[in-house]
Formats: sequence, structure tokens, C-alpha cells
Amino acid sequence: MQDGEALEFASDRLKGNKEILSLAIETAPWTICYASEKLKADKELMLKACTNYGQALYFASEDLRDDKDVVEAAVKNKGIIIKYASHRLRNDKEIVRLALEQDKKAYQFISAELKNDEEFKQE
Repeated sequence: MQDGEALEFASDRLKGNKEILSLAIETAPWTICYASEKLKADKELMLKACTNYGQALYFASEDLRDDKDVVEAAVKNKGIIIKYASHRLRNDKEIVRLALEQDKKAYQFISAELKNDEEFKQE
């Protein structure tokens, strides 16, 4: 697919085709927003999108927002996107560390428990 952005105008049938979505997110990873609900729950596809476009986590299914691999890929690309991760992962030290390394502003979205942890307290 030369222009992933054309997916915006595709039929629902095409938006539900994993191969087409995979090609689209290669050139425009944000086009994951047009994916069918089924594909927004596809770990392989969401990992691909989140690796190059952390904001893709916003479109991920609830289950994938609680998947450590997917959330890790997203926060490595855009730390502040931790705000869309599950509470469990906003309380995961490894995920939080990665998010903060990428963007200190992610601090506002980590769990209250970790905000009180000496390792993550901010001045």
C-alpha cells in the first residue's frame, strides 16, 4: 500500500483486513485508528503500530492496554502515552521507568503508589 492514509476512505471490510492494515501502518502508523475493533485487539498489529507511533495505544483494546509488551512498545516511543495504559501497568516499575526516560511529563499519569516510591519521587 503506497498511501496508508487512503485507509480513511476504505470500506469496513477493508478496515477489518489484517494484511491491509499491516501495510497501511507501515507508511502511516496512525492509521491504526481506522482498524476494526477486532484488529484493535490484535496484539501483533498493535505492537507494530505502537513501536513506531506510541499514540496508537489510545486505539488499543482494553486487553491490550493491559498487555506489557504492547504498552512497553508504546511508552518507549511516547512516554506520556502511559496515561492510556491499564492501572496495573501504570503501577509497573519497569514500564514507568521507560515512560519517564522517554518523557518526564509521564509522571503525572503513573500510579499514586509509585509517586510515593523513593525511586520515582520528583522534587
